[in-house]
Amino acid sequence: MKDVADLRPATLRGFLAHRRRSGVGPRTLARELASIRSFVRFLEKRDLANAAGVNAVKSPKLPKSLPKPLSENKAKRVASQVDQMSSEPWVAARDAAVLALCYGSGLRISEALGLSPSHFCDAKTDMLRIVGKGNKVRLVPVLPAVDEAVRDYLKLCPWQLAGDTNLFRGARGGPLHPAIVQKSMRLLRSALGLPDTATPHALRHSFATHLLGNGGDLRTIQELLGHASLSTTQIYTGEDSSHLMKAWRSAHPRSK
Repeated sequence: MKDVADLRPATLRGFLAHRRRSGVGPRTLARELASIRSFVRFLEKRDLANAAGVNAVKSPKLPKSLPKPLSENKAKRVASQVDQMSSEPWVAARDAAVLALCYGSGLRISEALGLSPSHFCDAKTDMLRIVGKGNKVRLVPVLPAVDEAVRDYLKLCPWQLAGDTNLFRGARGGPLHPAIVQKSMRLLRSALGLPDTATPHALRHSFATHLLGNGGDLRTIQELLGHASLSTTQIYTGEDSSHLMKAWRSAHPRSK
């Protein structure tokens, strides 16, 4: 107990360095450090230790995790077969519409579920005003296929939809919970043999990656995704850099 009570930053850093040399990754090291901190703080509350030493040690820097988008073919399969995942036609249409917004307009699932019927009150909707993270407002396009998917849902939905109420509803008429959409996606990826990384949010990543791969520029994609910083959007260049090489070969004078 005395060793823990007198734990110094240098000792803890030596422990972390030893674990790192043993092949332990930064995420595991961060978890181990968090566990040690939690224990020492527990002891401190009982006047058995001083947590100043563990608090002075910074957590290992974690590598940025790249998004795991679906290929274009797999994303299209999801879009074309999601309406087969429920025996209730309106539920199938609902889930198809939500996932269409994630892939076709790059919405976060929370943004899609936050839409109201007023967003689709016109005969045709080709643009949505989205309030995203940090109350950042952006305009996103609505492809004809996405608009059609939402209209199909509106025709079949058994609940009264009006004004600024929730557009997407659960089985009992309340606001649709993200877990329901995620469950539908789990069933779909099982049926299609897709990896566990095929989630509703992966469709948003696919939206960005496929735009980038087909010539979209980072600034435009940043605006469409609602990223506050371009560096956040730049992670997609690590996932699909083929178009960057193509642009380099066609434009750089030394590449000819």
